[in-house]
Amino acid sequence: MMVIASWNVNSVRMRLGALRRFMRKYQPDVLCLQEIKVRDELFPLDTLRRLGFTAIAVHGQKGYHGVAIASRRPFADRSTYVLGRCRDARHLAVRFDNGLTVHNMYVPAGGPDPDPEKNPRFADKLRFLRATARWMKAWPTGERAVLAGDLNVAPLEHDVWSHEKLRRVITHTPIEIDHLARAQRAHAWVDVAREVVPPERKLYTWWSYRAPDWQRVDKGRRLDHIWVSPTLRSNIADFRVAKEVRGWSQPSDHAPILAYLTL
Repeated sequence: MMVIASWNVNSVRMRLGALRRFMRKYQPDVLCLQEIKVRDELFPLDTLRRLGFTAIAVHGQKGYHGVAIASRRPFADRSTYVLGRCRDARHLAVRFDNGLTVHNMYVPAGGPDPDPEKNPRFADKLRFLRATARWMKAWPTGERAVLAGDLNVAPLEHDVWSHEKLRRVITHTPIEIDHLARAQRAHAWVDVAREVVPPERKLYTWWSYRAPDWQRVDKGRRLDHIWVSPTLRSNIADFRVAKEVRGWSQPSDHAPILAYLTL
């Protein structure tokens, strides 16, 4: 069994206590972190090594964005890819000796206005997703890959607390959903969460900092995803949202998610 975790940690150095606690409880084999907000040389390598990760790849950036992948088994290779002319640190991939590639991705949030003509940040988000779809469409068939990360889109009706109220709010607008669907179709990606949790059930991974009573109100969105290549569909064993982590001291607004694969 391989357990792959993904977490938008919203500053890795601020969440080290929660990271240690999460690791003790869930013991993932591979950990994908987004929004680490730190340069490569300041990433807390020693902390992750003490947690049992022997291979660590970092694609960092000062104060913003940044992604990292940590593993209990060695990497055969690592790479990054520039998408949509975006020079921010938003993608990192590692390949293992068994041919499995794990991609860690942080899609731009898009700002407050869902009009690409008025909001350049939203236009950048859509451009990033279009570039992702073009890139993945060129991949060879039979690829064995996992895509994990904060994709910043809640695509399904029950991925948000109110489909009607959020249809004009960034992360759940029809144009974003369409762009994410194109990227998913480009590689025939399988959405691990919705293979395990039926689409008609509410499922969230993010709760706003603006809601102090977030658990009771439960106005969440499913922005974090783990997808697998179609060749790995039969290897999906389970999926979990570690929702309790959102309630720990100094939390990220995202909860970690975990995919359990029979690999």
